[in-house]
Amino acid sequence: MADPYHNNIYHQGDGDSYGTYGQGGQDGYGYQTDYPPQEEDAASDATEGHDEDDQMYEGEYQGIPHPDEVKAARRAARAKARTPVDTVSDHEELAEQYEDIMEDCGHGKFQWTLFVVLGLALMADSVECFVVALVLPSAEKDMCLSHAEKGMLGLIVFLGMMFGAFIWGGLADKVGRRKCLIIVLAMNCISAFFSSFAQGYGFFLFFRLFSGIGIGGSVPIVYSYFSEFLQMDKRGEHLSWLCMFWMMGGIYASFTAWGIIPRYGWGFSMGSEFQFHSWRVFVLVCALPAIASFVGLMFMPESPRFLLENAKHDEAWMILKQVHDTNWRAKGQPEKVFTVTQIRTPKTQEDEFIEIQTATGTAFQRWVVRTLTLSKLVIKNVLSLLGRDLRLATLLMAIIWFTMAFSYYGLAVWFPDMIKHLQHEEYESKLKVFHREKVEHFHFNFSLENQVHKEGEYINDKFINIEMTSVKFEDSLFVDCFFENIRSTETRFENCTLRSTVFFDTDLYEEKFKDCTFENVTFLHNKKGCHLDYEEENDVLIYLVSFLGSLAVLPGNIISALFMDKIGRIKIIGGSMLISAGCTFFLFLSFSQAAIIAWQCLFCGVSVAAWNGVQVITVELYPASKRYI
Repeated sequence: MADPYHNNIYHQGDGDSYGTYGQGGQDGYGYQTDYPPQEEDAASDATEGHDEDDQMYEGEYQGIPHPDEVKAARRAARAKARTPVDTVSDHEELAEQYEDIMEDCGHGKFQWTLFVVLGLALMADSVECFVVALVLPSAEKDMCLSHAEKGMLGLIVFLGMMFGAFIWGGLADKVGRRKCLIIVLAMNCISAFFSSFAQGYGFFLFFRLFSGIGIGGSVPIVYSYFSEFLQMDKRGEHLSWLCMFWMMGGIYASFTAWGIIPRYGWGFSMGSEFQFHSWRVFVLVCALPAIASFVGLMFMPESPRFLLENAKHDEAWMILKQVHDTNWRAKGQPEKVFTVTQIRTPKTQEDEFIEIQTATGTAFQRWVVRTLTLSKLVIKNVLSLLGRDLRLATLLMAIIWFTMAFSYYGLAVWFPDMIKHLQHEEYESKLKVFHREKVEHFHFNFSLENQVHKEGEYINDKFINIEMTSVKFEDSLFVDCFFENIRSTETRFENCTLRSTVFFDTDLYEEKFKDCTFENVTFLHNKKGCHLDYEEENDVLIYLVSFLGSLAVLPGNIISALFMDKIGRIKIIGGSMLISAGCTFFLFLSFSQAAIIAWQCLFCGVSVAAWNGVQVITVELYPASKRYI
């Protein structure tokens, strides 16, 4: 019977010998971490000019084990743990082989380059999560949003993330990590561009949903893609360092929002129908990290682990050789040779697409067959998470992820609203109330703010070029008054009588008059759309809270990166979640802005360690073929 693995036999040697990939004999290719044996008089170009003393390991006299000895000890431990009686599956044996290869490739320039590129992708996702919260105070005025519409705008991003994680997670296991990541980053760039120009609420909502689908696909792909270029003993540390870019995304979003949105002149308008205010410029600038990562990914290879899982041996070998040569050249050892020639790859018959021959089918028919087959494979892969082997792990991870996301994002949404509520209470405490005032032949050329006028009389008065903020007129009389170029925020008239009064170029629409009586009242050239109130809505405290919350993540990231591989994932997660629960308890007992901000910073700094631990466990818990789902 023919060997389904193309006669690529994996041997584990005894003693100090290393494992080999391939066959022995004349046509075999040995896999060793040292050079192949040479004759006594033979010398390679790489070692010419070096004597034996130059090759002596510097740490020998200090009792430090040689790196090759450490690798050999690890492989011997793995071989000892797997007794001859154990039945090793194809994927488990591939995982063991792959770990050996990654140890020989080392950790260096290639991983750090990929670290930056994927970090920018994670940073882009973080920025997109902050966009709605930072632009909402301005966007709600610019697009006349109700409370329900504002709530839907915040919800739609997370709804898109949920669908995106399901769709792109399954596709990444079948189509490729790099290809899917490039597509979702392109989606982020496109959605940022079009949402910045969208004038209506419906279009803006749609492109935010489109962005959420991209974010949902990008986050899981980034972590898993990077982990497949890491050795096991470095995985926890470097995945935790990668999470630093999420913090950098929050800082970037906060700083750019503070630097751009309050700059009212950074925009333009084309009549009253098309307005491009500064907050739209901010939405465009938020796409820069996604663009940078998109360009960087064009120069990055596909995951060799994915290629091996899909029986693409030659492509995986070329990429692993690239990783090996890039790292060792950067370390000043270009003479090191990548000695792997054959890697045992499982035959994946279930992934073979059904093709229609060119002579019997059209291009459209072949595309339909490929799409249907791919969809079936993705659904089958997702349902496999509920199989007997992974059912319990999937249930537990789903509960952990749900509770962590619910607490983190729930509080993230609650923080700004709570601070705004406290500000509103303080604002209302300074309310000025005027009773039965009578004003005649007066020119109001100053703004009115936070006032209530009850039973007043205004006769032959002029209100010109002013702003009215949180102003309320109750049971008042207006006779022969003239309103011109008025911009208002939360201003209304209740039970008032208006006689022979003219409203010219104002945003005081008839809807703002409740139970009022009109006698010979004229509305001319009303302002169209809503208008920004920069002084109130662009409070620096909004950006400061976002910045502090992002910066507070730094200690948690550093701690988790340094101790993830030393004290373990479970202890990191348990301790962080316990402290986070305590922060949540004290948060609900706080009623001052300073206390809420302080507890928020502590909560973010501690909870990120739990996030990092769960990310690492999720990557390590599932096989590579199901890691992205």
